[in-house]
Amino acid sequence: MTTLYDVPAEALIEALADDLEDRFDRPDWAEFTKTGAQRELPPEQENFWHIRAASLLRKVAMNGPIGVERLSTEYGGGKKGSTRYRVAPTHRADGSKKIIRTILQQLESEGLVQSSEARGREITAEGRSLLDDTAGEVLADLDRPELERYA
Repeated sequence: MTTLYDVPAEALIEALADDLEDRFDRPDWAEFTKTGAQRELPPEQENFWHIRAASLLRKVAMNGPIGVERLSTEYGGGKKGSTRYRVAPTHRADGSKKIIRTILQQLESEGLVQSSEARGREITAEGRSLLDDTAGEVLADLDRPELERYA
């Protein structure tokens, strides 16, 4: 049986994002929201919300139980010091907790993720099944000789 560890992350996230587009919609405010304090503009991708949801589902499955704070740290990045003269070194900034929390709530309402007592969120059996089924489809679509041994 193929699992999420057997396929490249990028291919799995793209396929999972296509599946999640049918399950829930992005909020109206999402097109105007930056993904963190270190960003200048909101994302330009049309399906950004579903790509981030697929990435979050994969991270919860791999690292769970995991909380919003840890996920925010993983989606953060470098924030420039003084942008005008470049005199200050880069500082660390976390990703948007509102986006992460809202996506996790949507995944919970779909039954893919569940909240555990004071430990964060973890994957459900339905979520694990969705990830493994999608990984099997991705592996079948990939035409790479080094991955044929997993089939």
